[in-house]
Amino acid sequence: MTPRLTVIAAVTRDGAIGKDNDLLYHISADLKRFKSLTMGHPILMGRKTFLSFPNGPLPGRLNIVLSRDPGFSHPGIATAPSVGEAVSRYGRGHDVLYVIGGGQVYAEAMPLASRLELTVIDTERPDADTFFPEADPREWQTVEESETFTDPRSGVSYRFVSLSRVTLPDIVAEP
Repeated sequence: MTPRLTVIAAVTRDGAIGKDNDLLYHISADLKRFKSLTMGHPILMGRKTFLSFPNGPLPGRLNIVLSRDPGFSHPGIATAPSVGEAVSRYGRGHDVLYVIGGGQVYAEAMPLASRLELTVIDTERPDADTFFPEADPREWQTVEESETFTDPRSGVSYRFVSLSRVTLPDIVAEP
């Protein structure tokens, strides 16, 4: 069984997702939703995203780190050179594999993804240095959308949006 690739991200109106290798906003409800959705499932991320975690691998999940450096390793993680290879090596036996960032990994995974779990933040961040790839609205349909909330700490408004790909992609794992 090949897992369904689900991309999960917090994205501003202008597609911004990060600056200086960090999230733009630390919204408590977004972080709780992230944990709830990903717990018990493999998570796939780039090396820089992994290295930005202050406490190492996220517990309760298989942490898969993409790196083109075959010598890169860290206790508690699995590694792969590409999204396809990660799916091939570590996806079997799982119904879903979450792609959690960063920008380059999102871009590589988007053509293979069947679902997007987004926290849409109602602001723009022209100072950002990392952006989410554009999702063609003809390829995605909204299947669930929450009401709009306001984060008490940052004051930004946000909502949770779940999208499914209209035509599911063929995921071909690399040999």
